[in-house]
Amino acid sequence: MPRTSLVRFAWLSIAAAVVTMALKSAAYVLTGSVGFMSDAIESLVNLVGAVMALSMLTVASRPADEGHRYGHGKAEYFSSFFEGSLIFAAAVGIGIAAVERLFQPRPLEQIGLGMAVSAAASVINLAAALIILRAGRRHQSISLEANAKHLLTDVWTSAGVIGGVGAVALTGWHVLDPVVALAVAANIVATGVGIVRSSVSGLMDSALPEADERRVQAVLDRHATDGVQFHALRTRQAGARRFVSVHVLVPGQWTVQRGHHLLERIEADVRQALPGVTVFTHLESLDDPASWDDVALDRDKF
Repeated sequence: MPRTSLVRFAWLSIAAAVVTMALKSAAYVLTGSVGFMSDAIESLVNLVGAVMALSMLTVASRPADEGHRYGHGKAEYFSSFFEGSLIFAAAVGIGIAAVERLFQPRPLEQIGLGMAVSAAASVINLAAALIILRAGRRHQSISLEANAKHLLTDVWTSAGVIGGVGAVALTGWHVLDPVVALAVAANIVATGVGIVRSSVSGLMDSALPEADERRVQAVLDRHATDGVQFHALRTRQAGARRFVSVHVLVPGQWTVQRGHHLLERIEADVRQALPGVTVFTHLESLDDPASWDDVALDRDKF
């Protein structure tokens, strides 16, 4: 699926956020519960995050140009980082409101109706989250995955809030309402930490997962015959794009044609093992001492 078509999942997230924010706000107005208020705030964060995801997916789908020869895939990390940061801001707002209500508890109203409205919002969120998460994993979109994980967190948050409000109705302990809101704040902070960590990891050009690197190494091992050796294997991921580079050392008496043919086969095999990967190979002679001076990222000898 082309990257441009992924924006439809961002629009789905926006639609879900608008509907659920309206429903949860209604639940708060009906009941006066600070727990429902915290849930509505998180839906507002979902909406802003979904809009950011839409804009960054649009940027990431642009083809490579003169200023960005490797494409625009890393734009998705900005969306993920932004959404993680928004979560922290929402947690602070929820925490302040919850602490205030903790010291000044007040009775809740129309609890049954409020819980029903919030439950309907949760069902909508759950359906949207599962669809978006499946698409994000299939197409390796970190912004869609981050957005889906936040929506799933919102579902669990809503379940906790509904349970807390139900407990207030059963026990009459109004202090449970702000306590649940504080638990919501702590929960979304944990989610935000995970989202931000993934974003920073991507922006720092982290290597591919160990399983992917093992697939690459298995390909190289198959071609390590007739004196062929490999070094300077490097991998990285930029949004949905994966990159592999490696130096291939062959006997000095080989012709350029023979070496080039080997590189073509290696690159094809790596792409088969990791579909969609971009492979860079560099041919070197086993008999030239200079071939062994460029193993590090920065070459020290000239």
